[in-house]
Amino acid sequence: MAAGRALLCGAVMVLLPGFGQAQADFATAVHPILASRCAGCHAGEHPQAGLSFDSRETILKGGRSGPALVAGDSGASLMVRRITGAVTPRMPMGGAALSAAEIAAIRQWIDTGAVFPKEMSRAAPEEWNAPLAPRRPAVPEGVEPNAIDRFLAAYFAQRHRALPAVVEDDVYLRRVSYDITGLPPEAAAFARFRADRDPDKRIRLARSLLDDKTAYAENWISFWNDLLRNDEGVNYAGMRKSITDWLYPALLDNLAYDRMVATLVNPVGEDDPDGFLLGVNWRGDVNASQTPYMQAAQNTAQIFLGINLKCASCHDSFINRYKLKQSYGMAAMFAPGESLELVRCDVKMGVRTDPEFVFPELGAVPRNATLAERRAAAARLFTSPGDGRLARTMVNRVWQRLIGRGLVEPVDDMDARPWNPDLLDWLASDFAARGYDLKYLLLEIVSSKAYQMPSVGGAPDRTQSYEFRGPQRRRLTAEQFMDTVSAMTGEWRILQTKEESRYSREWRLKSTALTRALGRPIRDQVFTTRNEDATTLQALELMNGETLAKTLRRGARRLLNELPPAPPNRFDSGVMHKGSEPVDIDVTGKKQLWLLMEDAGSYDPSRSLAGWSGLTLDGPKGEVKLASLPTVSKFEARSLTVKGEKRDEVMGAPLDTTLVFNIDGMGYTRLRGEAVVDDSGKRDDIEAAARFFVFTEQPDRDELVRVSGGPPTPAPAPARDADALIDRLFLQAMGRRPDERERALARDFLQPAGAGAIAESGLEDFLWSLLMHPETQYID
Repeated sequence: MAAGRALLCGAVMVLLPGFGQAQADFATAVHPILASRCAGCHAGEHPQAGLSFDSRETILKGGRSGPALVAGDSGASLMVRRITGAVTPRMPMGGAALSAAEIAAIRQWIDTGAVFPKEMSRAAPEEWNAPLAPRRPAVPEGVEPNAIDRFLAAYFAQRHRALPAVVEDDVYLRRVSYDITGLPPEAAAFARFRADRDPDKRIRLARSLLDDKTAYAENWISFWNDLLRNDEGVNYAGMRKSITDWLYPALLDNLAYDRMVATLVNPVGEDDPDGFLLGVNWRGDVNASQTPYMQAAQNTAQIFLGINLKCASCHDSFINRYKLKQSYGMAAMFAPGESLELVRCDVKMGVRTDPEFVFPELGAVPRNATLAERRAAAARLFTSPGDGRLARTMVNRVWQRLIGRGLVEPVDDMDARPWNPDLLDWLASDFAARGYDLKYLLLEIVSSKAYQMPSVGGAPDRTQSYEFRGPQRRRLTAEQFMDTVSAMTGEWRILQTKEESRYSREWRLKSTALTRALGRPIRDQVFTTRNEDATTLQALELMNGETLAKTLRRGARRLLNELPPAPPNRFDSGVMHKGSEPVDIDVTGKKQLWLLMEDAGSYDPSRSLAGWSGLTLDGPKGEVKLASLPTVSKFEARSLTVKGEKRDEVMGAPLDTTLVFNIDGMGYTRLRGEAVVDDSGKRDDIEAAARFFVFTEQPDRDELVRVSGGPPTPAPAPARDADALIDRLFLQAMGRRPDERERALARDFLQPAGAGAIAESGLEDFLWSLLMHPETQYID
């Protein structure tokens, strides 16, 4: 695709506006280092050497050796010289040295100003105490039908400004389609929507999109997967249990949010999501602040209340007001025992605490309660009518998702002052009064003028001096980007289960190098927002990565109706974690055998031992070992243990290996043997998952199993007319038709040198060029 990439390489540079140093994320990159490696000695009332890490001010002040850091200059900071060993003694004293990555994170934090969250969220100039109880302020007088806009009209009037005009129909159609369904509108939808003269057509459109239960659920489930640490297509050693079988139907049915929270915190039914409270322990219980019940305390407080307890799980927090005892009181609600001993920086304190909610004024947990009773109490307290924070936190998260910047920032610090407290409180109280209806909340926001204003470019302003001017221009999520590629080309990835194979949207599938580069997290922790900054890795994957290149190659052929049907497999073992599956297939008259061993989501594929055992061919001269036939593929004879029995001379190879044998004209009639996985695959640090296939002609590796059902969106008609194809792809990618210059460039792609037929390679380049354009990758 060299021609296409050269033509719009400039678009990539626009898409990646500089590679300047980004603001370090203190909460995720720096705080864990300070908390685990520094605060044990340098915090509290009597810090060693007089140096305290309780705040930015105390670090700047320093101790007996002087200031610990110089904001903006890591090279001049004593802290960096200590942790690198340039000045002795090296820190942390008596412990392992910090890794290169940890040192780099601290350097970046210092070089970008050494900002603490308190500085980013502190109210100015007046103090702010976040209320706990619900509050329903009066809606301001005005003519706007949507209450949100009346609050904003008053907000703008205070600043001597009028509400801006709303965006044009095409922009709104594209914006709301992505935000509700995660998919671009069909090309024909733009003309229909513009021609509609109904003054209520926008709210009617939003309702119709929300009524598409499947499209809505398959877009918003990525938001919930990030929040709830739920992932698809990934195996983890140790405890990790998917909650998709509960979460997806909950979104389809629009389960009330307070019921979702109660069920997550207190899963008592057979189909309830007990995987949420299990946490992630595939790295083992690293320290006392990472036990499963402490994770449950941290996660529930963060997700549902907007409280960061991670720092306070090791010691009294120096980034917010929460104490070690409060974290352990919350953890005791989910712990096996009736109380917990406090552990400060992995040192037991000899003090125990009973279960206690982080806001005890909402109610007490019965003494000597069983675990079931404590979980039930947690569900009751989180969803208490007096807990206005539950609704505020979710309203703020949804507002941030749709507008690009929260009413409160950071979204996990709901103690910070909102830029419009009355709007937040009214939305939260209305959300609760409407039965915690998530779709109603979405409809209220996307039908407001606040949502329909022209977008604001540049990095979101996260400071307390922020003024609302309109929605932030936002980048498509990784899942939305890949679903857009599929909707434009008809080339969808395939989900293979034990029961069936079907075309699938991106969220259901294991992440790829491309989607990880575009921001899809591995979800071993809570992700309440994704980093939308452009990176070098994204540019490399978009320009040269195999995932996108293969999708566009197949997509171009599919659009031209030149993608041949995939050959059927002759044997499919299904996903195997251990044991054996018999192979017995007719190969009469066949010319080749293709034997595939596919990784189906092993935790450690490199240590997953699998192979073909005892494969023989029946022929004119009797039985012949398949391994004795010549092959260009490489395999080795292995000894595996299967169901406790040793198997010798197993044809072994790494997973994702294909063995090809030529049997043309040899008269073989049957292939017999077994597909086997070694018993070691059951270990939780391996968790083998293999799938074996046999084909008698070259397989299509993207469609190893016959697909049932149709694609998530209607398949595009085969491309015949170049101009019609150009219009359709522009509309789906950018929400507009091309101008004359763009159309001429597109024709040069599709019909080089004036050729009549559309060129496959040119179409592939054209698709890539459209997808690299900022108008495609951003929601305007």
